[in-house]
Amino acid sequence: MRPLARFLSSIAVPLPPVLALGTVVLIAAVLMTSVQVTGAQDEMGVDSPDASKAENSSAERPDGDGSDSKLRGTGPDVPPVAKPVVHLIKLRTVNTEGGMIDPGLTAYVERVVEDADAADVDALVFDIDTFGGRVDAATVIRDAILNADLLTIAFINKRAISAGALISLACDKIVMASGGTIGASTPVSGAGEKASDKYVSVMRAEMRGTAERTDRDAEIAEAMVDERIYIPDFSDEVGQPATLTTQQALHYGIADESAETLHAVLEIYDLADAEIVEIDINWAEHVVRLLTHPVVTSILLAVAFFGMMAEVKTPGWGLGGSMALIALAIFFGSHLIVHLANWEELALFGIGLLLLFVEIALIPGFGLAGLAGFLCMIASILLTRLPSFDFWSVEDISIVVGQFSLSLIGAIIVASFVLKSLPKVAAFNRLILGSETKAADGYVSAPTEDDETLVGQTGVTVSELRPVGIGSFDGRRLDIIADGEFIEAQRLVKIVSAHGARIVVRAV
Repeated sequence: MRPLARFLSSIAVPLPPVLALGTVVLIAAVLMTSVQVTGAQDEMGVDSPDASKAENSSAERPDGDGSDSKLRGTGPDVPPVAKPVVHLIKLRTVNTEGGMIDPGLTAYVERVVEDADAADVDALVFDIDTFGGRVDAATVIRDAILNADLLTIAFINKRAISAGALISLACDKIVMASGGTIGASTPVSGAGEKASDKYVSVMRAEMRGTAERTDRDAEIAEAMVDERIYIPDFSDEVGQPATLTTQQALHYGIADESAETLHAVLEIYDLADAEIVEIDINWAEHVVRLLTHPVVTSILLAVAFFGMMAEVKTPGWGLGGSMALIALAIFFGSHLIVHLANWEELALFGIGLLLLFVEIALIPGFGLAGLAGFLCMIASILLTRLPSFDFWSVEDISIVVGQFSLSLIGAIIVASFVLKSLPKVAAFNRLILGSETKAADGYVSAPTEDDETLVGQTGVTVSELRPVGIGSFDGRRLDIIADGEFIEAQRLVKIVSAHGARIVVRAV
């Protein structure tokens, strides 16, 4: 490890600037998750011929405002009423990058809901087409929708499967396009197999509670999760979780209306002339979604492990420690933003670091404190990668442990490769001493005999003395100094005085 240690220590990075840089980056990412609205008028489709007008959307608002506020005055003394505003968010993961509802979307949806609430818009429309995704991410989105103080509409065009069904049920109104489907919300493990009865029970409760909150058939909602629930005259196939078509959803009261276009949806709720503002995901939310991807997470952990291993072999604070610190800050920071990590996991990691510091600085050797600190750090990382506790499974734990192990093995392989290849790189070879001066070869930094035993010995100069050089005395190479004159190489010399490492000679 010596070559790597010398290299890393020679380009050591001060800790305070690195901490400041990492802090600025994280603060900028968090701030950019605030409002970044791109207003865009949605294309208007052809009205559905069967679309019937429903009661005004403002009557659905919790403040109880009547539909009169939407009517435009006709007399000269009546001031014009402001044009209604509708915010649109698209959760369309079919045939798109990402392909699923993942934790990286939660920060985006929460921001959109909070902004719509703060702006007091007339409605928030979710344009949904998804086969589902992470249940823990869907529950966060579901909670945000249920807590919204405005009219929420789910426009299912064409699918709301699995996690998408839970999100749709949380909306005040559900409108489905013809040929649409909703349901099949049975939770599965990371390996794609049906989860145990414990997790099915949790998901059943989530679906039932959501349906009850929005005045929908709770038994149908439960049947979407558990195939053992049989609804008379509903399912042709017993033993399959319920999946409803548009017509079935309308018949059983899961869906409220049917429409083919967004314009038709808004017409149903007297919002045909509304200004439509589509809220896009901003760059910071894109970055957070990328950073919480399992592959990127594994790379961050590998970089952190490599940095820690390099720092252990480097005197003082160097590049390795800075790399590890930045990688861990990005790892925990991105997971905190999307609710994959809590402050408890971060505190557990801090306790682990503290125990390791105590072990290294205060306790000789590596004992119980160091082992406990190492285990705390590993546990905090694993807990951060696992889904919410209610949805843990043996398969999920195995997958997370496997990813963690691959990151650790990858870091070890990279460290070994760097140690072998770094000295061979011309740019770095200048920083590394290529040969060793061993005592067995006659190299000594100072004589080991007493001063008196050296005085009077004769030897031969190996190099020129100008006035310092090297001489050989009984097969030993010593650093010597000429007494007042230059002496060429291969001359016989005699030691006239010796005081520690200062040995003075004269030509014989």
